[in-house]
Amino acid sequence: VLFFYPKDDTTGCTAESLAFTALASEFEAAGAAVIGMSPDSAACHDKFIKKHRLSVALASDEEKTTLQAYGVWKEKSMYGRNFMGVERTTFLIRQDGTIATIWQKVKVQGHAETVLEAVRNLAA
Repeated sequence: VLFFYPKDDTTGCTAESLAFTALASEFEAAGAAVIGMSPDSAACHDKFIKKHRLSVALASDEEKTTLQAYGVWKEKSMYGRNFMGVERTTFLIRQDGTIATIWQKVKVQGHAETVLEAVRNLAA
């Protein structure tokens, strides 16, 4: 499971990371690794992990190479201002490297549970 999120220690990103952390043992039991990725630095990730006691792996993509390759680095708009940022997106990737499922414009509430169910169905 590879989930892309905009920024460490923001409300939605913290809630999403905590939800995946809460289910980490269930993902592991289902044979899935969970990795979150944002353009924040590794040092920023370390602080975020320690502050919230996260158990999911976080990867840094400051150069935005992977974010662009997955198509999640997009133009966004907030309060009439346009800017580039990460569109919250999750990819379920099979062991052979092919993408099984993509969730775009993710709403955090219940998302980790939905992804876990998809992982279990994929393994069945």
